[in-house]
Amino acid sequence: MMNSYKGKILISTPDVSGDIFSRSVVLMVDHSENGAFGLILNKKNEDVSRGVAQLLGFDVDVYEGGPVENDKTFFIVKGEAANDFHLKINENYYLTEDTETVIEQLLNHTLDVNDVKVFSGYSGWAALQLEGEIQRKYWTVVDIYDLDYTLSNDHNLWKKIMQNLGGEFLIWANAPQNISLN
Repeated sequence: MMNSYKGKILISTPDVSGDIFSRSVVLMVDHSENGAFGLILNKKNEDVSRGVAQLLGFDVDVYEGGPVENDKTFFIVKGEAANDFHLKINENYYLTEDTETVIEQLLNHTLDVNDVKVFSGYSGWAALQLEGEIQRKYWTVVDIYDLDYTLSNDHNLWKKIMQNLGGEFLIWANAPQNISLN
């Protein structure tokens, strides 16, 4: 039986690649022997956010969920699901792709914009790929039980978690954004 990282947080190890996963905090939504599915919680896309806000007439932050299928939209919602088209993350949050229902609920005020986090794309791993990346220390797996997934956790979330882990992570937390300049 494999270790499932579902519901856990992955913290990226600083590297020089500078790709989307650099300093990212990923919520593992699903993980099985077939692969893994997660959403980056701390990479806001300013351009897409502005576009969506203009479209809807109110501010909505859109986050880069990951590099896979950026044309797809995912929502983490706090509270009770309106229908069966969702995946439960834990007792307080669920994931849905049901854009129509979420926008309808926002517009008729049955859902508060602060109880939703919008993602473009997702982070996906093939079978055993994530396990390999964790073995190679690309990721640190963390249990965080009181994290509000819908907060606008932007740039300081990664640093805050690193500082809370202490030890060698404190060094990473205080390293400059581009560690090749160090």
